Amino acid sequence: MSIIYVLIPIAILFVLIAIGIFFWAVRNEQFSDLEKQGHSILFDDDKEQHKKANERD
Repeated sequence: MSIIYVLIPIAILFVLIAIGIFFWAVRNEQFSDLEKQGHSILFDDDKEQHKKANERD
């Protein structure tokens, strides 16, 4: 039963850290554009191919 006196403060500390990290991410606009990374994966190859083609010319 005495382990509960240790585990509860540790759990509260973890929750506070998680909340702090979440608000830090929101403040630094980590969630501002969620679609950008998904679309950039699709079009990165096209940009590289255009650069290589332009260098050859």
